[in-house]
Amino acid sequence: MTKPRYIAFLAVTGLVLFVLIVEGLKTGVLELHITPVKSRQPLLVLPLQPGERFTIRYYHSVENAPIWEVHSVDANGRIYIEEERYLKFGAGMGRMPGVGQMVRRGPYEVIENMHMPTGNFILRIGSPGVDHTIMWRETETNLSALAPHAAVQFKAKPVSRLKHYWRSLFPHAATPGPANNK
Repeated sequence: MTKPRYIAFLAVTGLVLFVLIVEGLKTGVLELHITPVKSRQPLLVLPLQPGERFTIRYYHSVENAPIWEVHSVDANGRIYIEEERYLKFGAGMGRMPGVGQMVRRGPYEVIENMHMPTGNFILRIGSPGVDHTIMWRETETNLSALAPHAAVQFKAKPVSRLKHYWRSLFPHAATPGPANNK
């Protein structure tokens, strides 16, 4: 190979590598970290696509009836509550004026189309019996069994495509999967 061709080859190779690295550093997916406030080790790490939903299900402490809170995360990592569903109107539950619309789905009262920003938030996990459970894709993780009475932070952040590809090969130890359903 002549010297000018070799230099051109190196320049094109360098440009291709540069483009691949820049594209790999761009964000395109998110991770939701659910971490005890008094710890740095997350209980759960959920990879999410923008707009993808996860649910917090628990049993109301007064009514002892199940409640589902459906959340989403936008491309910038902002968390929204999208829907609340419960069997009956209980203490502290019900419609918030100007937020979503109330409908019935079978035996459930549902506030849907809420899209109300919560941002990162802290939730005090209830004891076993309250069963704060994260439902994500085909998994359910009972936080009340892992960290009863702990305050945990829900924090979402965009991650690079490179990190996402890495995590697809080597998932975070706190990412649930069908084989290691917690």
